Amino acid sequence: MRIGELSERTNTSRRLLRYYEEQGLLFSERSSNGYRSYDERYVDRVLQIRGLLDAGLPTRIIRQILPCLHHPRVIHFPDASPEIIATLERQRDRMTERIRSLVRDRDAVAEYIDVVRDHRNRPTPESALAERPCADLRAAPPTAA
Repeated sequence: MRIGELSERTNTSRRLLRYYEEQGLLFSERSSNGYRSYDERYVDRVLQIRGLLDAGLPTRIIRQILPCLHHPRVIHFPDASPEIIATLERQRDRMTERIRSLVRDRDAVAEYIDVVRDHRNRPTPESALAERPCADLRAAPPTAA
């Protein structure tokens, strides 16, 4: 498949796919007219790369472990160096913290939505809403200790 199709199927820009190639994460064949041609298996591979990058892994580590990713969630890497193991552990810990932060943010947004919906469903006179449109939604100011 050509780069445009890979781009569409993975929702990844052509520019980013070319970058992945420059970093040694993808490889393409070149036709006589210079067009890149990718194997079908690169659809899953691009999704793996994006997931690993989103998780915070640097491309140099991804390049090392990518050949060991036989399935999207299985890593077979029997001779991992201490550096790679330490890097992966740090990234795992960073991901865990990001997950906690995202859960906290998601819960805050869900609570905000519930308050807005509850506020909209209450029979409140229009004039009262106009005077204080978001007063009930703002956090109370901290009290002095």
